[in-house]
Amino acid sequence: MARYKPYSYGQGKFISIHFEKQILPGTFEYSLNHLVDHELDLTFFDERYKNEETGAPAYDPRILLKIVLFAYSRGIVSSRRIAQACEENIIFMALSADTRPHFTTIADFIATMDKEIVHLFRDVLLVCDDLGLIGKEMFAIDGCKLPSNASKEWSGTRADFEKKAAKMEIAIGRIVEKHREQDQRQTEAQIINREKKFVETLGKRVVKIRAWLNNNGDKPGKTGKPRKSNITDNESAKMKTSRGVIQGYDGVTAVDGKHQVIVHAEAFGEAQEHDLLKPMVEGVRDNFQAIDKEENIFKNTKLTADSGFHTEKNMEMLFTGGIDAYVADTLFRKRDPRFADYERYKERTRKERERREGRKRLFSTRDFIFDKELRYCLCPAGKQLYRSGGNVAVKNFRAYKFKGPKSACLHCALRTQCLRYPERTEIRQVAYFVGRSENGLNTFTERMKRKIDSAVGRVLYGMRLAISEPPFAHIASVIGLDRFTLRGKSKVNTQWNLFCIVHNLKKVHRYGLGFA
Repeated sequence: MARYKPYSYGQGKFISIHFEKQILPGTFEYSLNHLVDHELDLTFFDERYKNEETGAPAYDPRILLKIVLFAYSRGIVSSRRIAQACEENIIFMALSADTRPHFTTIADFIATMDKEIVHLFRDVLLVCDDLGLIGKEMFAIDGCKLPSNASKEWSGTRADFEKKAAKMEIAIGRIVEKHREQDQRQTEAQIINREKKFVETLGKRVVKIRAWLNNNGDKPGKTGKPRKSNITDNESAKMKTSRGVIQGYDGVTAVDGKHQVIVHAEAFGEAQEHDLLKPMVEGVRDNFQAIDKEENIFKNTKLTADSGFHTEKNMEMLFTGGIDAYVADTLFRKRDPRFADYERYKERTRKERERREGRKRLFSTRDFIFDKELRYCLCPAGKQLYRSGGNVAVKNFRAYKFKGPKSACLHCALRTQCLRYPERTEIRQVAYFVGRSENGLNTFTERMKRKIDSAVGRVLYGMRLAISEPPFAHIASVIGLDRFTLRGKSKVNTQWNLFCIVHNLKKVHRYGLGFA
């Protein structure tokens, strides 16, 4: 029978270590160490220290930056875990030269980098550009919605919080009254203690809500209605994602098409991306101006973005700014002949959902039969609706309107499927759209539709997915950023930029000859 030498991974050994020799050429830590020491100008960090004559010596920001960026490249975001790694992991020891900063020092360094992060991002961008990693032929703008360090249960308007606090106070009063009655007879001590702890918890929550209400108001929305605030992190937003509704931030990036280098990154506490295109465009332009590369980067560079950024105001900004952009609208796929039969799958899914949820679908325009000369139309019940308007303008469209007579609609068996509010709506009205009005044909949205529906436009827009999505896959799935751990827009924006800087440094390590 074979015999092997015994071994154990749990044992330790005292050995002499030369830290410089632990940073091996060809590794990411070697590239990171070289770039921070020799390529990046980090003198802007010196302004935060005023200890030339008095005060204790500070940790070199280059050391702190190395260990933070290397930790983020391994998916380690906790300052406690980073500090622990500097005491236990040989690579962290080597990068930090065994200085072992406390976790509070690391946390404070990250949290107060909101001004320096812009300079740092641009320095890395300059290195990428000098190495020829930025093609400047096409930029793609997209966003990745991630949860924040706040619960969506603490979201609402002032009215919602007032109602929640009142319910908690009522619950506290009922439990206290119950305890008074129980004091007169023997009860189980364990139940009483559990209910007392619950009362204490509710009391703390009420105090938290009341304190927020005394110092904050509703966030105004575009339509005049208040937007939902969040007691824990009021700069975050409640947003819909493919994984459900989350309380978080939208990490938006502008990505170059050559090697997917991120040329601008910013985190926004906005549920919708409609208002984020302009600051992203301006951010990209400012970054290239700051590194003295291009006065107007969009002079020869194309721009793509998905339908989340499409509004008439944004299209006007792009056209008047002379930017060669390709931004899809919500009906872009519907006009694409390659997706001509996609509606049948939506119809099947719609029917399955109705059957599962036990509700009926309301009739839409496609359920009505229109006369060839548009003199009348037939409803799903076979009743005739008469024309009430011909070639009228409805929001930049030309349409023919039809109304059902009261004699047909009031006693119709399909009334609940035809009208959204059958108890207060008497008759069904239908509009048949025949095209754009003269004003509608001249909008910037229509100009973008004609541009993106062209053969060249479809090819160029089709490149967007391969440019904008890989950085998100790398940051979220490979590096491991699945949520933001900080609170407040400035801190979250710093964390998002740090991860984007790590992504760009990985590109330098992979493609930048001479560093790897």
